[in-house]
Amino acid sequence: MNRRRFMKLSALLGSGALASQRARAESGQKPGIVLYCDLAVDPSREKEMLDSFYGRFKPAAMKFDGYIDLKMVKIRRVVQGGPPLAPNINYRFQLTYESEEKRQIWINSDVHRKLWPLIEDTVTNKDYLVLLTDYK
Repeated sequence: MNRRRFMKLSALLGSGALASQRARAESGQKPGIVLYCDLAVDPSREKEMLDSFYGRFKPAAMKFDGYIDLKMVKIRRVVQGGPPLAPNINYRFQLTYESEEKRQIWINSDVHRKLWPLIEDTVTNKDYLVLLTDYK
């Protein structure tokens, strides 16, 4: 598809979300789930958490059926809206899976039970927000 035709099609669709839906449908990709955890990582243990996440946790998660993506992002600031983040929240964990059923297989695995504490033990409050969402 040439660029001009793509731009016209994008304008007709009206938004990036619709374009994304259409691209997923055309590729055969099914809707999935995204799980978010807002974490208050102890600043003195930040490197430890990141080393565990990138060196052990993410590589293990990638091997499970249904895995799509996994990110650990550092929160810079709230730009707009409210309510404000809970105190000391400085990271957002984002896990994308093909389905909640496949995510459950991952989180109930021996590998997950062994590796999640490497991350969770670096947070100052284990009563963190966990948000499960569907993407369409």
